[in-house]
Amino acid sequence: MPTAVLTDRERAAVQAYLRLLGTVRAAFDGPPESRRPPVVPPAALAEAERALAAAGLAGNEEEFFRLLRSWCPER
Repeated sequence: MPTAVLTDRERAAVQAYLRLLGTVRAAFDGPPESRRPPVVPPAALAEAERALAAAGLAGNEEEFFRLLRSWCPER
């Protein structure tokens, strides 16, 4: 399967999303007996939002996930 050639901003958006995904997974992988809800740092979400906006992908999830699948098919 050919891989997509992303612009620098598209690549930054995909990388920010993957970091956010890792952060969310880590937050939910905590001990199940914990009484505290999982917390995702606001900075992680803000970074992803800024990167999406800079790439012109804010509000265009379909295009973003197409790029994500072509660049990183295992996600």
